[in-house]
Amino acid sequence: MSSDPWGRVDETGTVYVRTADGEQVVGSWQAGSPDEALAYFERKYEGLVVEIGLLERRVKTTDLSAKDAMAAIDHIREQVDAHHAVGDLDALRGRLDKLVETVEARREERKAQRARQSDEARHAKEALVTEAEQLAQSDQWRAAGERLRALVDTWKGLPRLDRKSDDELWHRFSHARSAFSKRRKAHFASLDAQREEARKTKEKLVAEAEALSGSTDWGPTAARYRELMSEWKAAGRAQREHEDDLWNRFRGAQDIFFAARSSVFAERDAEQAENLKLKEELAQEAEKILPVTDLKVARAAFRSINERWEAIGHVPRDARPKVEGRMHAVERAIQESEEAEWRRTNPEARARAEGLTGQLQAAVDKLHGQIEAARAAGNNAKADKLQKELEGRQALLDQALKGLQEFGG
Repeated sequence: MSSDPWGRVDETGTVYVRTADGEQVVGSWQAGSPDEALAYFERKYEGLVVEIGLLERRVKTTDLSAKDAMAAIDHIREQVDAHHAVGDLDALRGRLDKLVETVEARREERKAQRARQSDEARHAKEALVTEAEQLAQSDQWRAAGERLRALVDTWKGLPRLDRKSDDELWHRFSHARSAFSKRRKAHFASLDAQREEARKTKEKLVAEAEALSGSTDWGPTAARYRELMSEWKAAGRAQREHEDDLWNRFRGAQDIFFAARSSVFAERDAEQAENLKLKEELAQEAEKILPVTDLKVARAAFRSINERWEAIGHVPRDARPKVEGRMHAVERAIQESEEAEWRRTNPEARARAEGLTGQLQAAVDKLHGQIEAARAAGNNAKADKLQKELEGRQALLDQALKGLQEFGG
């Protein structure tokens, strides 16, 4: 007979293991000495120890599912409960019980994580739906269309919710996209109809302009050309592929007429040269308006100059682009100043700037309080982390305050 702290072999060759519930028969050994019998069943015990250790590491370090983990635990537990090994089987049961607790805890943690992810996904999809429904009313066709396509890509990257919730949100999302597409299609269909109508109108204007190009009835014909130009501008733009060709024909017909008139009225050259001199003087006077310091004064001054300009009459054709370009440059500068003034006084933009500044100031104040609390509690690591966040928020606040100053705030 042989024995060790956890087992023994009796004179008949029966091997026993000691447990908290008393001795349990492990098996029968007839092939060798009692020591060899104990060594054999101790190796079986060591094998179970190794198997449990491996399972413990898998549970702690891999994404092993709770179901697979419990199946592996049950498999090992069956081997332990069969008492076919010599060693501290109760300790192995204790490790298995603890491992069950770990698996259950991870199961609950994963369940809570899935719930959090589902809740986050729900909020994210609700936000996408809200934005899509707002975009559905937009008239910024290109920007809104591109943003809606980006929202679809974002939606595809989010986890699915329960079928009912996911279907309801997707229905709203899809309906918003459809509504936008329908409005955009209707808009461009209307635009196409307008451009086709403009094309037909301009075809008639071109035909009349070309018919008048050979006229020598200078006064009435010139007056009619001015009327045709007004009608041309009022007609709106035709399709891109027609607009340039129609304009070239229309302008070409006028050029033929006015070139003929100019050749006949050569004596007017001197008058046009004088007109050019006067317009150059007005252009110089207009250029003195710049830079614009008082928009109201600048507008009034330019209006006065422009009225005198319009009263002067024609200048030589080759000089027209340069002198008119000088006036146009001043006019553009005044328009840019008007646009800048409008942006500066735009209440909606100011309200957005003030709202952003308020939010950033509140965030900075809150971080100051959190940093002081962390320092007081001796948590310097947290305080240092919050200090870095504060620096970023303060930079944003400084930038927002600078932007707000542009509104005079």
